[in-house]
Amino acid sequence: MVMQERLDALLCYLRPVQDLRAAAEILEWDQETYMPAGAAAARARQVATLRKMAHELFTSDRVGTLLDALAGEASDLDPCSFAASLVRVVQRDYARAVNLPAALIAELAETTGCAKNAWREARATDQFDLFAPHLEKILELTVRKAQALGYGVCLYDALLDEFEPEMRTATVAEVFRALREELVPIVKSIAACPAPDDAFLYQAYDTSTQWDYGMRVLRDIGYDFACGRQDMSTHPFSTSFSITDVRITTRMDERALPVAFFSTLHEAGHALYEQGIDLDLEGTLLADGASLGMHESQSRLWENQIGRSRAFWRYYYPALQACFPRQLGGVPLGTFYRGINKVAPSLIRVESDEVTYNLHIMVRFELEQALVGGKLAVAELPDAWNDRMEEYLGLRPRTNTEGVLQDIHWSLGAIGYFPTYTLGNLISAQLFERAHAELPGLMDAIGQGAFRELLQWLRSNIHVHGRKLSASKILRRVTGGDLDARPWLAYIRQKYRTLYDL
Repeated sequence: MVMQERLDALLCYLRPVQDLRAAAEILEWDQETYMPAGAAAARARQVATLRKMAHELFTSDRVGTLLDALAGEASDLDPCSFAASLVRVVQRDYARAVNLPAALIAELAETTGCAKNAWREARATDQFDLFAPHLEKILELTVRKAQALGYGVCLYDALLDEFEPEMRTATVAEVFRALREELVPIVKSIAACPAPDDAFLYQAYDTSTQWDYGMRVLRDIGYDFACGRQDMSTHPFSTSFSITDVRITTRMDERALPVAFFSTLHEAGHALYEQGIDLDLEGTLLADGASLGMHESQSRLWENQIGRSRAFWRYYYPALQACFPRQLGGVPLGTFYRGINKVAPSLIRVESDEVTYNLHIMVRFELEQALVGGKLAVAELPDAWNDRMEEYLGLRPRTNTEGVLQDIHWSLGAIGYFPTYTLGNLISAQLFERAHAELPGLMDAIGQGAFRELLQWLRSNIHVHGRKLSASKILRRVTGGDLDARPWLAYIRQKYRTLYDL
C-alpha cells in the first residue's frame, strides 16, 4: 500500500470518529440552550455513549497500525504539508487517548453531564453543597485521567497539555509571576486616580434591543450566519460542529449593558477563528484551533483591542445612542469610552476590566493546582476562593454565586483550561501589534466600521492553518518571537496612561 492509500484509509477510518464527537457536542450545546432541565440524566447518558464509542473507535489497533506505517514516510515531507501535519496531530492525540480507558471517558462524560445542571441550580440558588459532590467526583476522575496520561514534573502538566500543547505548569507559573510583578503597580496607580463615571451603563436596557444591536455588529465584523447562529445560555460559550456550523451564545442582563455586548464580541472572536479554517481540513482532526491560548487570543483581540477601542465606538456609538436615547442620549462619546474601560476590581471574571482580568485567572490557576495536588479539599474551596480574591483583588464575595460558582468550567471537567485565558491575552497583543505594522490604516478602518482587511489578515496568518501548525509555530511565523508579555503590558500602559492621565 502506497503512502497516499494509507493516508486515505486513515482519513476514512477517522471520519466517523469526528462525526460521533460532533454529535455529542450538538447534544451538549442543546443542553446549555434549549433542553428541559428534567432531561439532564438521560442527556448525560447519551453523551457518555457517544464519547465512549468515539474513543473506542479512535484508539483501535487499526489507527495504530496505519500511524506506524505512515510515520516514517511523513518524516520526509514538508512538516507544514497536509499529510505531515495530519500524521503528527493524530499521533499526538492517539498517544494520549490510548492511555485512557474507554470506561473512564464514559464516566467522565456522564458525570459532567449531570454536573452541569447541578452547577446551574447551585449557582441560581447560591448553594455550593448542591454542586460539591459532583465536583468531588469530577476531581477524582480528572486525577485518574492525569495519572493515566502521564506527566513530567507535576500532575497538572497532563491537564494543561490537553488545552495548551507543549506548555508546562512551571512555565505558566513563571509567566504569571513576572506579569503580576508588573501588573500590581499599574493597578495601584490607576486605583489612586479618580474613577470615571460608568453608572449610565447600569440601568434598564431592553434585552431585545440589546440583542438586535449585538446581531448587527456580529454581521459587520464578518460572522457568517449561513454557517452559524447565536443563542442564550447561563454562561456564554462558542462551539463548532464543523467549519460550516459554528455557534455562539451570550448572556443578557437588563441592568448591565456591557454584559451581553462584550460576551457576544468575545465569543464571536472564537467563532471567526473556527469559520476561517481551511475547508480542505473539514472532517479531520486538523479542523480546530491550534491551542486554546491561540483561540483566546482571537476572542480577547475582538473583545478588547477592537471592541473597547475609541475608534470602534466612534463608528458604533451613534447607533447605540439611537437604540437607547433615554439612557445614552446625553452621554458624550468620551464619557462612554472611559466608562466601558473603567478599571475597578470586581468579583465576576467575565465582567472584569482588561487590566485586572488576569488576576482572576491567577486565582483559578492556583486553586486548580491545589485541588489536583490534594492540598485543597472541595469542601474548603469556597473559603479558599474568597481568601484568594481578597488577597489579589481586595474584594471578598458575599455569596458563592458571585464567588466559586460563577464559572461553568469545572462542571465541564475543564480543569487546566483557565491559564489559557491569560496566555490568550498576551498573544492577542503580540498579534495585534504585528497587524498594526502590516496594516497601517487599521484603526482608521475600524473607525469606519470596516473589518474585512483585518479579518483577512487573521484568516491568512492564523485561522486558515487550523491545527496544521502549533500555536508556538504560528506565533513565531507571525511575530518572529515566542510568547512575550511585553506587548500586552505596553498596550495597557499606553491606553490607560491616557485614560487615567497617569
